[in-house]
Amino acid sequence: MEDFSKNSRRRFLKGAVGVVGLVAAGNSMKAIENLETFQIVSGYDSKGLPTAILGKTGVRIPRIALGMGSRFCNIEKTDDAVALLNYALDNGLYYWDTAHIYENTSLGVVSEERLGMVVKDRRNEIFLSTKVTSRDPDEAMKQIEVSLKRLKTDHLDILKIHDIQQKDLDSIFRKGNLVDIVQRMKEQKVTRFIGFSGHSEATAMKAMAESGIFDTMLIAMNHWNGNTEKRQESAIPAAKSKGMGVMMMKVVRPRENNKALKPEDLIRYALSIEGPDGIVLGTDSMEVLKSNLTLLRNFKPLDENKMKELAMGLSDYYNHRNLPWMQQGYHDGLWI
Repeated sequence: MEDFSKNSRRRFLKGAVGVVGLVAAGNSMKAIENLETFQIVSGYDSKGLPTAILGKTGVRIPRIALGMGSRFCNIEKTDDAVALLNYALDNGLYYWDTAHIYENTSLGVVSEERLGMVVKDRRNEIFLSTKVTSRDPDEAMKQIEVSLKRLKTDHLDILKIHDIQQKDLDSIFRKGNLVDIVQRMKEQKVTRFIGFSGHSEATAMKAMAESGIFDTMLIAMNHWNGNTEKRQESAIPAAKSKGMGVMMMKVVRPRENNKALKPEDLIRYALSIEGPDGIVLGTDSMEVLKSNLTLLRNFKPLDENKMKELAMGLSDYYNHRNLPWMQQGYHDGLWI
């Protein structure tokens, strides 16, 4: 595997720039110089939406991030997807979360490619996160390069290791493997921050947080305290003790098993939980996006009684094991 020295990094990034046509010839040297010193000028604007500081990154983010996974990839028309992205940015939702593996093969949709259509013109306005999936070092490097080309950018704001599981830990921490790679990407300014995501195993998430290496964690919610994994009770405090930024996901998934639950109540519930900095929400239509924006603009934390009521309503869901994303061996992004 290539040593990612300063010169090789220049070749890597210039190659990516050349492929995607990121900058015009007259501005290319300026872009590289800015990247070398990492003097990236932020144009983040929450448009008055409630915000939080994402842990030790020091970056102020809207409390809802746009999740660009299955729901976003289900939007059939590219023009509709691009319009949604621009509308979100125009209205203060500038934290965008995607992954190398997010795609819908039946529609021929690749999440990162769709984002790139907007990123190429509005990069400085977007807090951009993607995830590397492969545990093989060489393949992981290829994924990172492809992600940059798809996204039409020469740098990320967060690079996450995707879908952490207990069985991964020995391998990814081995010298020269995935943890070393994402650290080098941060050192070489390919990404500002590094993090990880996980869906089920609290022990693995806790171990990753306690390593002290990472800036952020994205964790699947644990609405009900009786859930045997107890992700919120173990992994989130571990991350916070290291000063990490914490985002939660799978906020509205309980509706798959209990249609009586209202999406807006589930979102308010998630935003009312103390500790995490925000939540990642999938979006599949302009209607859903506008509804989420209205909810966030008017958000007030739920009182204790309402939180208990919703927790009771979620208890059956967390005893249910027949949903695809709760099965052993599930990898986020493998959708039909």
